[in-house]
Amino acid sequence: MKLSEAGIARVRGYLFVLSRSLQSRLPRHVARDAEREIEAHIHARVAETDAAGDERLALERILAELGPPLRVAQAYSADKNLDVAVSTGRLIPILRSIVNAAFATMFGFIAALFLFTGYVAGAAFLVIGLAKPIFPNNVGFWRVNGPLSIPSSLGFKWDTTELPAGGNWVILIGVVAGLALLLLTHLGARAFLSWYRERRMPEFPLATS
Repeated sequence: MKLSEAGIARVRGYLFVLSRSLQSRLPRHVARDAEREIEAHIHARVAETDAAGDERLALERILAELGPPLRVAQAYSADKNLDVAVSTGRLIPILRSIVNAAFATMFGFIAALFLFTGYVAGAAFLVIGLAKPIFPNNVGFWRVNGPLSIPSSLGFKWDTTELPAGGNWVILIGVVAGLALLLLTHLGARAFLSWYRERRMPEFPLATS
């Protein structure tokens, strides 16, 4: 089937909405490649359609099978982010993929909860270690059960006359523990996403073609 001007306009309108949605979720060059790939898929489907049929009905059927542009962009970007997260280990695609997994399955939600806890805990330790030289009298180990108790709380404390325990060891503990937690959490996130990708069906098959 060869599209008329009305059919071409309909495809362009679909691709326009798709392009805007893809660009809000993916790097520009990836979004452009995705748009071209989906456009080629649409034209291939049109070319396979019987020319004797109703063009409008055939085109609407093709676009309906593909899905609404917003949904296509969401599914395509989710699959692409997952591929990039597993192959490169970059932080932003990993975080986006973890969020997508959290909304997809209960196990994904539980895994995301543990992983985000690990990232936040690692960042907190790192901030404590780096803040110790800047606020030496406000960062360290604090007594939480009275003046004779063992210092057991590590963190910040502002309105106090008590000096924290730990000294410069707090810097080493915070930085080492923070970096270790961040590294282990990141490796765990990448391993989880690799496992998750192998066991899920792609939301948009063209994204993995």
